[in-house]
Amino acid sequence: VLSVTLDEWSEEEVDSMIEVGGNGSANSIYEAYIPQGVSKPGPDASHEVRAKFIRAKYESQEFLKPSLRILSSSSKKHSLQSSLSKKIMDSFGHSGSSENSEGMVEFIGLLKAKVLRGANLAVRDMLSSDPYVVLTLGHQQVFDHDTFSADDIMGEAEIEIQSMITSATAFGDPEMFGNMQIGKWLKSGDNALLEDSTVNIVDGKVKQFVSLKLQNVESGEMYLELEWIPLDQ
Repeated sequence: VLSVTLDEWSEEEVDSMIEVGGNGSANSIYEAYIPQGVSKPGPDASHEVRAKFIRAKYESQEFLKPSLRILSSSSKKHSLQSSLSKKIMDSFGHSGSSENSEGMVEFIGLLKAKVLRGANLAVRDMLSSDPYVVLTLGHQQVFDHDTFSADDIMGEAEIEIQSMITSATAFGDPEMFGNMQIGKWLKSGDNALLEDSTVNIVDGKVKQFVSLKLQNVESGEMYLELEWIPLDQ
C-alpha cells in the first residue's frame, strides 16, 4: 500500500497504476470471480469482516482469474510483482537463454484494424489527394496515390497496442462481461494521440478507438478502430 502524498513512487509503480486504470478497473479484475454466497462488505461491515474479505481478495487472490494469480513463497523473504500487468507481460516471454529462444514466435491472438476515416489531410495533388493507408504492426503511413509518378507520403504515426493486449489478456473471455472500460492508452507528448484512447468490452468484443495526429506532415488526422481476438476464439 502506497500513499499518494507520503510515499515516493517509482516510475514503474506510476506506470502500473496508469495501466490498471483506477479502482473501478482494478476491482473488475480482482473481483471478477466472487463466488455465490460471498458478498463485498458494505460501509457498515465490521473490521473483522472487512479484513477477511481484503485478505481473500489481495493476499489469497480468491476472486482473481486463476491464471493471473501471483503465488508467494513461504521459505524466504520475497517481493511480489508491483502490478498485474507486469505479471501478464512476463507470461508472454520465454524462459532460458537468448540462444534457445532465438527465432521462436508465440502467437497469442489476432489484431483487426479498421481505418474509419481521415481528416484535414495534406494536399498532394492540384486540389486534393487520393489517400490510402499502409498498416504494419504498431505503425501506419498515409500515402497519396499518383497515376503517373511515385506516391507521396502524407504522414505517419505509431500505434501502441500494449494496453489493449494487457487488458484483454487480464480479462480472458470478453463474452463473460458486460460493456465496460478495461484499459487506456494515455495521450502524451511522446505519442501521436489526439485524445486518450480507451480499451472497452463492447458486445462481447475487445475494441479500442484510436484518433491520431499524423506526424512528419503539415496536417492530417487518422481515426481507427482496433479489435483484439484471442486465439481460443
